Amino acid sequence: MAGRQSKEKGSKAEARPRRARDSLNREVILAAAEKIALRDGLDALTFQELGAELEAHPTSLYRHFKDKDELLLELVDGLRARSYGGTVTPTDDWRADLRDIAQRVREHYLRYAPFAQQMVMRTTRRPTEFSSVDFTLDAVRRAGVADEEVAVVQRAFGSFVRSVASLEAAVHALDPEVRRRDELAWQVEYRQLDAGTYPAIAHHADRLPSLGGPSAFDVGLEMMLDAIEVRAERSRARQRADQGGDEPGPVGE
Repeated sequence: MAGRQSKEKGSKAEARPRRARDSLNREVILAAAEKIALRDGLDALTFQELGAELEAHPTSLYRHFKDKDELLLELVDGLRARSYGGTVTPTDDWRADLRDIAQRVREHYLRYAPFAQQMVMRTTRRPTEFSSVDFTLDAVRRAGVADEEVAVVQRAFGSFVRSVASLEAAVHALDPEVRRRDELAWQVEYRQLDAGTYPAIAHHADRLPSLGGPSAFDVGLEMMLDAIEVRAERSRARQRADQGGDEPGPVGE
């Protein structure tokens, strides 16, 4: 009996129609990859799982992507393009430009919160990433930062934006009950700590921001922009000194 049932199941599986080869293309595969990633996370994104989702043999996917990593990078860059690709243009205000791209990147990670921390680690080497890096490099240069420092300042800025935005997204992706307990810790338990043991916490307990709120990102972003401005002023002071002007002193003198 069991043997017959097993044979019947096998026959049904073999009889299930497969997708025609010519009906697969990169766009169809990427759409299925996004569906799997949103549902199960990037770790579940395998060619085997894609084949099941598309009702196609996994090996047929190699006609379009050489391996999973190529597929993953194409997916990540495509999602970035959908979120903010081609939506930012330079203005005459470098601070506004950097603030704009930073907020769009933050919104992107919140949109794809379930796998934001997996996306943040990857360098896609594709058009949306190239455009974003070019845009931010230009904005930092326009701030007045010395050419020899522009690239490292841009990297620091980009690392801050991606790191804090993906961390906020990770909080939003937590199991609702876990997130509720963590939020309660800040709103209740921190306020109950002994002031003699933790005097600074006691003093600021009523003003502690929520874990998943935007305030930490917003304040941190303005701090980064302020720091870029200070660095630019130092660059200008050094340049004046090199040109025979006054020796550079502390910023603000």
